[in-house]
Amino acid sequence: KMTFCKGNMGTLSLVLLLLSVQWSWAQEDPLLPFSEHLDPEHKVRLKWGFDEIQGTILFELTVNTSGWVGFGFSPKGGMTGADIVIGGVGPEGRYFTDRHAGGNSMPVVDQQQNYKLLSLTESDGKTVMKFQRSIEACDENDSPITNLPMKLIYAYGQNDNIMYHSTRRGTKELNLLKYMPRVNPPNSKYFDMTMVNFTVPANQTHYHCKIMRAPTFDRKQHIYRIEPVITNFDLVHHLLLYRCPLTVTEPFEAECYTSFRTNLCMETIAVWGVGGGAFEFPEVAGLPIGGNVGDFLYRLEVHYNNLNKSTGRVDNSGLRFYYTSELRQHDAAVLGTGLVIAPWYAVPPKAKSFLTYGLCDTAYIPEVLETPHDLQVFSVMLHTHLAGRKVRVGHFRGGKQIDFLAVDENYDFEYQDVMNLGKTKTVKLGDKLLVECTYNTENRSTLTWGGLSTSAEMCLAFLFYYPAMNLSGCMSFPNTTTLRSEMGTNWLNLMSNKIWNDTSINQYQQTLKRIDQLVIIADSLNNISRNTGLIPDLSVILSAPCMSGCATKSLALLSLLLCLAVQFMQKYY
Repeated sequence: KMTFCKGNMGTLSLVLLLLSVQWSWAQEDPLLPFSEHLDPEHKVRLKWGFDEIQGTILFELTVNTSGWVGFGFSPKGGMTGADIVIGGVGPEGRYFTDRHAGGNSMPVVDQQQNYKLLSLTESDGKTVMKFQRSIEACDENDSPITNLPMKLIYAYGQNDNIMYHSTRRGTKELNLLKYMPRVNPPNSKYFDMTMVNFTVPANQTHYHCKIMRAPTFDRKQHIYRIEPVITNFDLVHHLLLYRCPLTVTEPFEAECYTSFRTNLCMETIAVWGVGGGAFEFPEVAGLPIGGNVGDFLYRLEVHYNNLNKSTGRVDNSGLRFYYTSELRQHDAAVLGTGLVIAPWYAVPPKAKSFLTYGLCDTAYIPEVLETPHDLQVFSVMLHTHLAGRKVRVGHFRGGKQIDFLAVDENYDFEYQDVMNLGKTKTVKLGDKLLVECTYNTENRSTLTWGGLSTSAEMCLAFLFYYPAMNLSGCMSFPNTTTLRSEMGTNWLNLMSNKIWNDTSINQYQQTLKRIDQLVIIADSLNNISRNTGLIPDLSVILSAPCMSGCATKSLALLSLLLCLAVQFMQKYY
């Protein structure tokens, strides 16, 4: 129950206005990154964002009306069976209810109100309603938000008498949790960066690298969409495009990591994994090319997974980049985090659930960059090989875990797509990111080493963020000196000959986590910072409970503050 104080309503309105202006500036709008008009006339606009880890989704509905507005989820696109909210600002104030429809009649108010109203305003002929709910259904009258396209319905009236909407209604199908915007700038063009008639070797694993030039542009352009161009889906496991430093001046092609030249290009620009599709950047950011970044060369890396050792297969796979001269607000970039890929790191056999960790401590970024800044992270791609089962990216600030940046509790090697976070998450300088990978090696009888092969392992998280910094990686590796001290000088041989059971596996896992880690940060010119750090403990962040229409503690606190402000102004002014 909300309790309001009595007082001068003009003064209260002024305080509310000032607070609403301040909040609108503060919320510009990392929590609502997605936007679609639901109607052809663009009178109804929906903005939304979500947090799958917390289990909540946030909406803001703007309708060109001074009357009531309705929004909901329908199994077939009509009223029957729909989960609906109706709200507005009437002569007696705001109203907002969670309802359900049994047919083409007035929706019934739910006994349990599972939508939380955050704000509701009406001005200049527009009604703006911001509200939140759980992703899961909280009662039999609610519709769960799924990973599949859903039919969204809307309706509105010309006044606040909730009655038949006539033609002021509509339906639009959207995938809210897997939304990929598709914009078509009027001057949009594209170019491809691919292999050209490359004959894939008859090896199970081959990494091929091609250093090439991108098209030249007189002024900077923004890449807004990246699509895979795959000619052999059964062979191509993943693609990476790196920007080379200015010291690399000539095109070159060879097996990756066998030449010093391919090792120089390490600033990740784009990434695609098996099972993934096209990726589109948010409206506020684009990948820069041309202008002052026009002289760089790029290295395309293709991982071929030729399990049958087929001969004579010719490949032309790569990436397609859509770009526009209409620049966006920010340059975007990709940062590689996780565990350094190294052959002397091992996952023991017969393990049901073995954990590895990679630490990124952003406090050390100023050691390689003169003007570092916070990262606004909007998407993540998680990556392991065949033994990977789960990947979690923990976010720490001030020594405490504040969130998970990303989580995949059911990692699938055959489906590695860029994961949209649902909202933009701020990683402040000084924050730590911990990439945790869970492996299952129950069916393996020998050690699984870290490495490039599909049968070897990795533990990586590629962060898509803005504004761009000239960073290539922020990773860690267990300090091998400490590891030798803990396990013995000949620990590599001991590992191979060790009897692995639940006890020895757990002891080894705890040792790797307990010892100090070598934290490495590299910029795009391969300037490297080396420091040490310790692996923090990851906690379990529980999903938020079902939303309630009742006032929360924060709203109650706001009400109290408003009351005190009104009383103060009445007393002294």
